[in-house]
Amino acid sequence: MHSIAVRAENLIDTFQDDAPPENLHLQPYFGYSTPDKIIVRGRALAADTTRASNDTPSLVDNLAAMAALFMTQEVKGETVTLGNNQAVSDDEGYYRLELDRKNPPPGWTEATVKSERSGETVHHPVLITSPTAEYGVISDIDDTVMQTKAWSTRKNLWTSVTGSVGSRYVYPDTATLLKQMAGSMSGTKNPVFYVSSSSWNLHGFLDAVFVANGVVRGPKFLRDFGIDPTKMVVGTHGNHKGAAVDTVLAANPDLPFYLIGDSGQHDPVVYRDAVLRHPGRIKGVFIRTPGPGLGEEDRLPLKEIEAQGVQIFAGETFEPLLDNRF
Repeated sequence: MHSIAVRAENLIDTFQDDAPPENLHLQPYFGYSTPDKIIVRGRALAADTTRASNDTPSLVDNLAAMAALFMTQEVKGETVTLGNNQAVSDDEGYYRLELDRKNPPPGWTEATVKSERSGETVHHPVLITSPTAEYGVISDIDDTVMQTKAWSTRKNLWTSVTGSVGSRYVYPDTATLLKQMAGSMSGTKNPVFYVSSSSWNLHGFLDAVFVANGVVRGPKFLRDFGIDPTKMVVGTHGNHKGAAVDTVLAANPDLPFYLIGDSGQHDPVVYRDAVLRHPGRIKGVFIRTPGPGLGEEDRLPLKEIEAQGVQIFAGETFEPLLDNRF
């Protein structure tokens, strides 16, 4: 089935390549910095999907808007430029530009990327980590920041496909906790990064939900739902999230981190493995326990995390952590 799917995908791509899109759009993702680089990320698509990030008035409209986010035509081989730097979009339309870091001021900045084919220029937000940051934060999204009921496939699917920006529920305690830990809404004192198994197609939608609910802004590391010779639809949840944590820690080698997640998709296991891979780098692990609560398969990794001298918290709400000094 995998082989057939790859061949079908390649055939579709061939027809798409023969008919270059008339309305090519660059979709910006939030970039980030390393000690010597600035990473700019985005995707080349044949349609502007930002309309699907807006609030919609009915169930039918919500379904149509969400479908529009996923029924995208990715543009392969599109050259994008940023100053003297160039990148070419891959089979799924993704591109990544790396610039030398030349002492930019900390905080949010914008990198202007140009499409060679359409001439479109798009501003890509980039977070430059402050040299005065005390620590960083890596947070899950589903059932940690925003209620999705990911522990139940049926409930998660219904919430995901029928919800709009205005209807999605954000946990106010998480929003407050992240704001306190970041030291500002923009996350320019202590940087906040988000890791999630949600698709990259939802990047703009998630950003709109965060803005509407006052959630701290931060670069997101989402999941590629696609078909290629190395995978069928998607890699595993744990591998994706663990790799994203590794990427963030490598980009900020001088910062310790707090990891925030939930027990609905076994974040304690993923975070325990991260603690063991990066001894001394993790200061605390905070877990929300939605739905069925904390099972034994999550209690054991939390005990193992605590045994490494890392602060742990697990509860239905993060309210006990508010106003604490981390």
